[in-house]
Amino acid sequence: MASQLFTPIQLRDLTLKNRVVISPLCQYSAVDGVASPWHWQHAGSFALSGAGLCILEATAVSPQGRISPQCLGLYSDANEVALTKLISDIRDFSKMPMGIQLDHAGRKAATRPTWELFKGPYIPEAEGGWDVEGPSAEAFTEGWRTPKMLDDAGLTRVRDDFVEATRRADRCGFDMIELHAAHGYLLHEFCSPLTNHRDDRYGGSLQNRLRFPLEVAQAMRDVFPKGKPIGVRITGEDWVEGGLTLDDCVVFAAALKEIGVDYVTPSAGNVAPGMKLPKVVPGYMVHFAEKVKRETGITTMTVGMIYEAKQAEEIVASGKADMVAIGRAIMDNPRWPWHAATALGERIDTPVQYARSSPQHWPAYAAIHGVTLREGEGVMGHATRE
Repeated sequence: MASQLFTPIQLRDLTLKNRVVISPLCQYSAVDGVASPWHWQHAGSFALSGAGLCILEATAVSPQGRISPQCLGLYSDANEVALTKLISDIRDFSKMPMGIQLDHAGRKAATRPTWELFKGPYIPEAEGGWDVEGPSAEAFTEGWRTPKMLDDAGLTRVRDDFVEATRRADRCGFDMIELHAAHGYLLHEFCSPLTNHRDDRYGGSLQNRLRFPLEVAQAMRDVFPKGKPIGVRITGEDWVEGGLTLDDCVVFAAALKEIGVDYVTPSAGNVAPGMKLPKVVPGYMVHFAEKVKRETGITTMTVGMIYEAKQAEEIVASGKADMVAIGRAIMDNPRWPWHAATALGERIDTPVQYARSSPQHWPAYAAIHGVTLREGEGVMGHATRE
């Protein structure tokens, strides 16, 4: 039977050759939001992977919205020039669709890169930190910087920042956008009752708490070309008592579908301290996407410890999700889709320069990767010549 993981999927005018998506992976390697040589090797390597889509890391829509000083940005002309060049260079050797995740870190901004967290999570102003903002004037936890509560002017400014970054993303040549409304960042903070204690029309009921994220998504959809898709990473559960639930996630997904969002990726947690994680096993968040897809009909992508081809195949073939986002597994092995396709009895395009390492031309492939090749594969041909 043909693999379902390696069947195409249509998102507006964008056709993905398969359902494998490279998840946004923060690199903390930009300078003033500008992509560095590291991004060329990082994205360039993934562009040769054979995945259906690559989404670049959480990219700030304003300097204040950066997770760290080293985060990628799309708020200045210099940011835009660099990312335009990056996409143009990738297009010289790869037709893989490229997306970008747009984000504002809210009260979790001005923190250190992951490899410097031993120094403490947030950066003091003396070391280059900055004032942060959020739906309410409440710090993430003791010792963190207290955010300024966004007033009406601030909300307008942030929404306009997302709109301007959306326009820039289109000019850069990105094929799609994913809006980040999870992981404890600004739009998630508005959604969650743990972090949103406003008494205006943006706080209180679930409908009110979802209002600002929906306004942002709608404003982005209004200015992004109609043929290009927009997805949203949302929260399945906060994993903290009194926080967002999966039923809330379904309501949010349905509202996003109503305004023209093309898919959602339910993730979880990281909005407040005291998080009680479930047992972390392969695919431990797939049930979020499964319920959202079943109850709303919106296209879904799933995440969470997905690293084996047969596991990813089962998720798509059983209808639990329409796409799978691969993160750490593809950082570990940037050729993950090649090997997954072979394991599932499929063939995908590989660069001609690397053809000699494909199962069709390299006799050692089966032994190294522990797979059984189809008849006729693993036979030395002209492409194996050194």
